[in-house]
Amino acid sequence: MGCGNSKSTLGVVETVEEKPKQQATVNNTTNTTTAVMTGTLEPEAPKKKDGFCYFFGLDSQTKENLTEGNKDMKELLGGKGANLCEMCNLGINVPPGFTVSTEACEHFSQLHNLATSAGEEGAEKKNLTLPENIQTQVDEYLKKLEQATGKKFTDSYENDTDKVLLISVRSGAAISMPGMMDTILNLGICDKNITQLVKNFGGNEKFAWDSYRSLVQMFGEVVMSVKPEHFEDNIKKQKEKRGITHDSELNLEEIQQIVQDHKLTIFEQTGGEDFPQDVRQQLYRAIIAVFNSWHNKRAVQYRKIHNITGLKGTAVNIQSMVFGNVDERSCSGVCFSRNPSTGENLFYGEYMIQAQGEAIVAGQRTPEKIETLATNFPECNTSLKEISTKLEKHFKDVQDMEFTIEQNTLYMLQCRNGKKTIQASLKIYCDMIDEGLINEREAISKIDATQLNQMLHPFLDDSEKAHHEPLATGLPASPGAVVGRIAFTSEQAIKMSETRKEDGDVILVREQTSTEDLAGMHASQGFLTTNGGLTSHAAVVSRQQGKCCVSGCSLLYVTSEESCTINGTLFNQGDIITIDGSTGNVYGKALKTTRPGISQPDFVRIMDIEKKYRTMSVYANADTSVDAHKAVEFGAEGIGLCRTEHMFFEKTRIVDMRRMIVASTTEKRQEAINVLKDYQRSDFLSLFHAMEGKKVTIRLLDPPLHEFLPEDPQEIEELALALGESVKDVTLTVSQLKEKNPMLGHRGCRLGITFPEITQMQVEAIFEAAIDATHKGEVVVDIMVPLVQSVQELVNQKEIIEKVASSLFAKHEDRKYLIHYRVGCMIETPRAVLMAKELAGVADFFSIGSNDLTQMTFGFSRDDSGKFLKYYLERDLIENDPFEVLDTEGVGKIIQLTVQTGREAKNGLTVGLCGEHGGESHSVKFLYQCGLSYVSCSPYRIPIARLSAAQESVKNWRNVICVNGGPGSGKGTQCAKLVEKYGFIHYSTGDLLRAEAAKDTEQGRMISSYIKEGKIVPGAVTLGLLRNAILNHPKKDATFLIDGFPREMQQAVDFEAHVCKFKFVLFFDCPEEILEQRLLERGKTSGRSDDNAESIKKRFKTYSDQTMPVIGYFKKTDRVKTIDSSKTQEEVFAEVCKLFD
Repeated sequence: MGCGNSKSTLGVVETVEEKPKQQATVNNTTNTTTAVMTGTLEPEAPKKKDGFCYFFGLDSQTKENLTEGNKDMKELLGGKGANLCEMCNLGINVPPGFTVSTEACEHFSQLHNLATSAGEEGAEKKNLTLPENIQTQVDEYLKKLEQATGKKFTDSYENDTDKVLLISVRSGAAISMPGMMDTILNLGICDKNITQLVKNFGGNEKFAWDSYRSLVQMFGEVVMSVKPEHFEDNIKKQKEKRGITHDSELNLEEIQQIVQDHKLTIFEQTGGEDFPQDVRQQLYRAIIAVFNSWHNKRAVQYRKIHNITGLKGTAVNIQSMVFGNVDERSCSGVCFSRNPSTGENLFYGEYMIQAQGEAIVAGQRTPEKIETLATNFPECNTSLKEISTKLEKHFKDVQDMEFTIEQNTLYMLQCRNGKKTIQASLKIYCDMIDEGLINEREAISKIDATQLNQMLHPFLDDSEKAHHEPLATGLPASPGAVVGRIAFTSEQAIKMSETRKEDGDVILVREQTSTEDLAGMHASQGFLTTNGGLTSHAAVVSRQQGKCCVSGCSLLYVTSEESCTINGTLFNQGDIITIDGSTGNVYGKALKTTRPGISQPDFVRIMDIEKKYRTMSVYANADTSVDAHKAVEFGAEGIGLCRTEHMFFEKTRIVDMRRMIVASTTEKRQEAINVLKDYQRSDFLSLFHAMEGKKVTIRLLDPPLHEFLPEDPQEIEELALALGESVKDVTLTVSQLKEKNPMLGHRGCRLGITFPEITQMQVEAIFEAAIDATHKGEVVVDIMVPLVQSVQELVNQKEIIEKVASSLFAKHEDRKYLIHYRVGCMIETPRAVLMAKELAGVADFFSIGSNDLTQMTFGFSRDDSGKFLKYYLERDLIENDPFEVLDTEGVGKIIQLTVQTGREAKNGLTVGLCGEHGGESHSVKFLYQCGLSYVSCSPYRIPIARLSAAQESVKNWRNVICVNGGPGSGKGTQCAKLVEKYGFIHYSTGDLLRAEAAKDTEQGRMISSYIKEGKIVPGAVTLGLLRNAILNHPKKDATFLIDGFPREMQQAVDFEAHVCKFKFVLFFDCPEEILEQRLLERGKTSGRSDDNAESIKKRFKTYSDQTMPVIGYFKKTDRVKTIDSSKTQEEVFAEVCKLFD
């Protein structure tokens, strides 16, 4: 394996002496921090002011570490370059080289005005030149590389003992994009120095000439844009002469002829341009090709698929070559420190003897399992495993590595955090917690929340598999099961995916996949290949995308782009097969798949962990008891949106809904409304029972009435006859209700205002169901008024709601105390946002309807935007579909404005979001930063929302202990002792407030007046002081003692929602008479204005009424540690210390 492998997934190396670490400041491309690694600091590796090149590697003679970078410089050096530097710093045997930075790529792109909408026709340009300032530095660092290796990069040599320096040129962006950009190996061979190369390798002419063949072919394809089939024809011609099958059977003369044929092909296909014999020109043009490949179609497409934005470009890694194809003592391989499919803590990988690395990933030969490396290369195998363990411990994650063994010497070519299935991720990070390698917060942060969708992928249960014999078996490359239609090309897969809803999933069937198949793989739901192993291109992409894959199915023969045979059975495009990525089995028909639950132990554990740190609630959009039960199963803390209209679309119910709409008399309408109320009451009761006391948010009727009515004249006539109404009258009603722009028409609260009987019916159904549900416990219900634009609209509807509540509660006095209800409104239009301050004066809560808010902010019709948004996305006019990923620049800003102005009017106002953005990971993280109280999404997206919100929460996580107790209970004294003994950070809210009160500012004077009157300072003020003190403290891992806060329930809720969760409450319990004696005694010397009899009584009452409920709140989650503080200070402290020792 050359030092480069354009598509490989791993790399490893022989251990050498580790470079001693020094205390120094490490540059991070986003901010400068002091990086601590196992108690010491990384070597200094700052970004250069004017430099584009950074060296990595050891001097071959002195073994001095010449490395100029480290792992924290990914934005500058790319992930590959930064990790090569890091491995050198760890003393691992890496072939030396240097990295041309991403800033050089950015400079190159700007200089040549490469297409900003990259990936379009013409985005990549030819005849480009390398800027002089970059070329000068490349020459300088090439000389440094020659000195470090003891080799020369030239076309002529003076002595037979001179060593030829060959190099690889490889791409490497800050975020891994395997196989998307260009790589060239064996650079530096030419006609003049091929003889010298043969001498360097003991007269091995076949190896030298085959390396030359590989260079000419790869250079011709990548740099000179010659189509690969022309080179393949040259090879095929030589093999046909002797009737041989494999490239490895070619002899020296045939390989030499292929080199000459390749050169002629380049000359003919480029219109007279020769393969360059100047090795420097080879290098410069290769760098240009890699820079240019940042703009190629597949790289741009990959970035769009994976939502990668904001990068400067790709770095270029120029590295001295090592060869896995020299002889039988050489090999190339790919390995993982743990199994990336199952998560088992077992060394995992593949390798090929006498081969370069691209052969493994391309799947052109079947590789050998890594377990046999111990037999074939015993010493290297031992070293490889040691390095694997070392890198995993260092990076605290599974490592995906490339390695080459050249004549029994092991080299590391690459390492990166491995891509893995979600099942593997969950197991790996749970195991790493148990091993002490990472903590819970790190585990939460490392999991890709979007991958949790994979937990819900269909599978074949044992009973189904027992009834069917597989047609063939391959390698289980990525789990799950897919029943789908066969596509043989990327183009077929894309076309067939357009009818996926009607015709079913698509399975891409190929001999082997390549980076050119990316679009088709993205459109498919599963992959089946003839060739390739568990680390092949298909396997890697499938695990990354969370799709099913069976690779290496030797009984699969793809005979054309229209058909294949599997174990002798013919299949054509569009035929149905089933593949099982968990077993590798392939079935020649459709099998029944099963949708999984979420009982997998590692998933349950991670979800239990995230609850300890997440501060934003996650609710479900659920309209039925079935939805509600599923939501609870997935961890929903309540229902954030029940769409009452969905209850009416059921086949038998819609008739009664239509009866109500078209009724010709008041009596008929009321009769229909009574029937509808019975439906609604029954449905609401089932929801309350399913949620068992959790909050249920019910939205009043929202869609325009015409949506419930037929449009076809015949159906209208049938409706009229069924309801006993005049066809003419029903036709007229349908016509009158029809609107030109219904989304902006007679819907939402406008229905309730024009038809108040509808609102009354729904509210009666809600409260009657709630009263019935109280027989099983408390009911918490939020009633939500949709599409509100003004205070007057909300007041109108709220009056109806409260009138109904009062009437029913008067009849059920014994039950009303078990029902907790609030009335809020949806924020769905720009006007509602601008009126948020006024609306907050009436509403108990806000729920942002992000779907409508997006529609009305953009002026896009949600139902029609698909016709043009795809062109916007293709042309980079917009980053994402705003109905899938929240538009943070526009819609996000008005959400922030809603939160800000709403809470200015009403401190602690609940603000949530109930659109499907609430289940999209990037959107949830943004909404957390906006300060939302909750998000609500469909049940199956709840795990994603939970984990995404938790990942934002842990960024603010601090080890915070609430120290609470009545006035005079000794909180401050005990905190001082804890600070002295354990070095904790102590914040007394009283001290913070008094310090602020002493300032001659508006806020200071306000705080001062509250203190004198014995009142609690507004929570927002205290919370702001605490938040700044805790989150801005430099010791983020310290234990913080918060003395005297929270003093009321809203403060407790707000602190955990907007700062972090308390670890526990340290509660000092003491009788009031003892507390009063202490305070009066203290007042003699303290000088505090509140240490007097009158203020003390007020403080006791305030504490009892407002603070004691907080203690009860934390007891519900078993987070209260009670200490009897009536004893002496020493006795109390002894008890406290037991909690920390």
